[in-house]
Amino acid sequence: MLNKHIIKPPFFEIGPKSYLYGDDVLDLAMAADKAAEKYKVDIIFTCPVVEIRRVSENTKNIHVFAPHMDPIRPGRGLADTLPESLVAAGAEGVMLNHCEKPLTHEVLKETIERANELGLTTIVCGDSMADASRIAELHPDIIVAEPSELIGTGVSVGPEYVEAAMRAVKDVDENILVLTAAGIANGEDVYNTIIAGADATGSSSGVAKAPDRAAMVDEMISAVRKAWDERH
Repeated sequence: MLNKHIIKPPFFEIGPKSYLYGDDVLDLAMAADKAAEKYKVDIIFTCPVVEIRRVSENTKNIHVFAPHMDPIRPGRGLADTLPESLVAAGAEGVMLNHCEKPLTHEVLKETIERANELGLTTIVCGDSMADASRIAELHPDIIVAEPSELIGTGVSVGPEYVEAAMRAVKDVDENILVLTAAGIANGEDVYNTIIAGADATGSSSGVAKAPDRAAMVDEMISAVRKAWDERH
């Protein structure tokens, strides 16, 4: 197992999914890079695969993650995502099992093991408390606990959900970092999630669809910093 890049709480995940492409992805990544440096907050930027190299080469403060990979090895696998290719392109980690790209438990286990071999940090999604707890038994680095029905709605989870999600994961493995999200639309949502006890939160459509994406990134990362400092 190779050494991984360390993600420290509080942190934030930005995933443009397919809302953005081309130069808009790079512009957002560079805005995130500035905010990470300004507020001293680790930012995971879950980047479209085709933009990983360009984003990695033009930023220095964010952690560039791939949105998926397949547990294959060099050789056959047309149109699959080879883990080694992500490392070569500059990815530090990979997101797995998002509700838009679900994996069976066995494939997830195998893919986490492949990531560990290559030193890729794993951020794994679960859409229920039971799911998050079961995923914790596979010991990924980070678990995203978010109810899939709230994703993209602008309706965020409440403090009770945050507290329960933290317990569901930490009771299995206290070393796993927990990100609670879904429906994070502005800085207030970010503040409320972090102040409730989460290690991190994140946003996709809330950032990608904002009239001024750079301003929204700054607002959200500022809220991470403020809430974390007040908690500590």
